Amino acid sequence: MSHRFNLLASVLLTTCAGLAAAQTPASAPTPKPAVAVPSAINAPMPPPPTLDAKAWVLMDYATGQVLASSNPDERVEPASITKIMTSYVVSAELAAGKVKPDDEVFISENAWRGGGAGTDGSTSFLALNSKVKLHDLLMGMIVQSGNDSAIALAEHLAGSEAVFADLMNEYAKRLGLANTHFVNASGLSAPDHYTTAHDIALLSRALIRDYPEDYKIYAIKEFEWNGIKQHNRNALLWRDGSVDGIKTGHHSGAGYCLAASAKRDDERLITVVMGTKGEKVRADMTQELLNYGFRFYETHKLYSADRPVAEPTLWKGLADTIQLGVTQDVLVTLPRGRYADLKAAMDVPGRFVAPYTKGQNLGTLRITLDGKPLVERPIVALQEYPEAGFMRRLGDGIMLWFKSDEAVQPSKQPDTK
Repeated sequence: MSHRFNLLASVLLTTCAGLAAAQTPASAPTPKPAVAVPSAINAPMPPPPTLDAKAWVLMDYATGQVLASSNPDERVEPASITKIMTSYVVSAELAAGKVKPDDEVFISENAWRGGGAGTDGSTSFLALNSKVKLHDLLMGMIVQSGNDSAIALAEHLAGSEAVFADLMNEYAKRLGLANTHFVNASGLSAPDHYTTAHDIALLSRALIRDYPEDYKIYAIKEFEWNGIKQHNRNALLWRDGSVDGIKTGHHSGAGYCLAASAKRDDERLITVVMGTKGEKVRADMTQELLNYGFRFYETHKLYSADRPVAEPTLWKGLADTIQLGVTQDVLVTLPRGRYADLKAAMDVPGRFVAPYTKGQNLGTLRITLDGKPLVERPIVALQEYPEAGFMRRLGDGIMLWFKSDEAVQPSKQPDTK
């Protein structure tokens, strides 16, 4: 009994002596760049351009943040912008090995009549009952906006255009396109065939992210088939060297539409303009949005994946601290000159008691500007943190009687671009 009392007393004394050296709560950093950058002082932020369009969206590609919009969730007819989803499905099926670029695709009477030279719509002038390589049809659909190419691709991948439309809708659900429904692959006007400017921006972002090699086709300015050379209808490919896609659309119900993307230095923006009154108008409006976005917004990487964001004290574990972090890079887009005004905070427990598993969700990282949330990300344990032995657990248990909870905040300087 005396030995056990002496042992407990020794642990208690050691523990109390350690209180003075215990880690103090980490303070929240001001998220400034590692390399100082000039910051405009009280620089005004002008409103976005006023556009004569049914709906439009300006989105940052890296973060997915909508920087400006008008009627972004209003249902509109997509016309040939539909073909962005058609090409996304084709790229996904190619990546899965279900079809191959050199597949010989039969040009059916349905594809020929529904999208061929005898129609009023855009066409690749495919010959009836001929066979065309899948890659050439993809070129014809994207560059020439060929309706016959789109229908032929749909029939090859799914057996019929109707079944392919079901496949398009399944992919739409996976991508979170909550206000989109397709009934054909080409974009011809039809009941229950609709989308929104925001959904098209999300789809465009997914296409660029998931299939960057196939996306390069969207920057091609012209394509020749059957001896007929046709130009890409995206006029910005000739006007602005930073533009590398995406797709135009037009019919009487939809008006003139354009989804576009441009990259300047390390920044990429996506714009979607739906329901304008002419080809030049849609191009001019898109150019205005791109110029506005690049001029007045910037994107920064605040924290890197799998690197510590904070290292609070760990109790009853083999390690003295626990490394907390994020599983994906934390990016944020904000008005230029406002980086120093960002606030970083974490919602996590006030004390951490082992054990923890790698990747275990332990809270939330929040980034705000002027009190408004910009980004939220889960905070996880970056490593395994097993329990310590009995004596360490006993000592820490005693210390915890005297220890108040910590106000844990990000303790690492954010990484920046």
